[in-house]
Amino acid sequence: MATIGANDKVRVGIIGCGGIANGKHMPALKKLPNVEMVAFCDIIPERAEKAKRDFGTPDADVYEDYKKLLEDKSIDVVHVLTPNRCHSFITVDALDAGKHVMCEKPMAINSIEAQKMLDAAKRSGKKLTIGYQNRQRADAQFLKAEALKGTFGDIYYAKATALRRRAVPTWGVFLNEYEQGGGPLIDIGTHALDLTLWTMDNYKPKYCVGTTYHKLNNDTQTGNAWGDWDPAKFTVEDSAFGFIVMENGATIVLESAWALNTLDVREAVTTVCGTKAGGDMVNGVRINSIINGRQSVTTANLEAGGVAFYAGASSNPADIEAAQWIDAIVNDKNPCVLPEQAFCVTKILEGIYTSAKTGDIFRF
Repeated sequence: MATIGANDKVRVGIIGCGGIANGKHMPALKKLPNVEMVAFCDIIPERAEKAKRDFGTPDADVYEDYKKLLEDKSIDVVHVLTPNRCHSFITVDALDAGKHVMCEKPMAINSIEAQKMLDAAKRSGKKLTIGYQNRQRADAQFLKAEALKGTFGDIYYAKATALRRRAVPTWGVFLNEYEQGGGPLIDIGTHALDLTLWTMDNYKPKYCVGTTYHKLNNDTQTGNAWGDWDPAKFTVEDSAFGFIVMENGATIVLESAWALNTLDVREAVTTVCGTKAGGDMVNGVRINSIINGRQSVTTANLEAGGVAFYAGASSNPADIEAAQWIDAIVNDKNPCVLPEQAFCVTKILEGIYTSAKTGDIFRF
């Protein structure tokens, strides 16, 4: 594959044309003037054909076999947007075929598979990133900027929260443990954990304890946001919780649920507590500290005045994610989400699931 010039179009192939492709990646890529989607692959041909009509170039190719797509040497970038089980082997094949890869979160269903992706990226010299777009939210960017300035001091306690009262996804393969590797922990808990580790800039876990629950799976009159789920198909946990201790002694509590009898409904947010101050994502961003000997809380207006990181990009996190990813490729920079960071998220999630199954502490 030739080097991408500043005036060249970045040619993208899409593998997996389902919900996350249509809801996030393809609309975001379509807005970038230096990007063209030239190939679409899905095991359901009609979905790939529709994606071509909606987002592709007139002469875009359509495939059922992703390996055929990877044979096209003119494709610069591949987005892997399949069920979680397929992330690893498709990404490895794409990197080995000379493509840069954006893989949707989570990185993989376990650390062994994720390590294969890291190895392929190093072996190929191509860029690899994982789709943690919540980092691009205004509240996340603000909290991270404060952490970088040292506002919080040494962050030694944090909470990663992804709690839904009754919002179980009933479509696709979300409830299928084989395809997805788990339920809310690996689906939305992964976002909360990524935000927390990123804000702390701490990627060295020591041990964890985890619990998973199947308490509400068999309910029938569920009050679910997307209609009643089928108990026979609900094979993943409905909630999962973890207690993580890092090598430097910092503690992270992780809460995740699709269905939980709670009114504390918050998704993909973090709370951090340091030696100088604390921060959370309640009604935007709140920073609590001691000023002139007084307990103080400061808030930020996140509706206006933000930094325009990429010209022409909207404030939509998915749009910003796509813009910075393509910018990283064209200008040979690191993407926002490094694969090593995403690997740590996968490793911790695996540790929580393993601890829940064994009833023992999981040591990294």
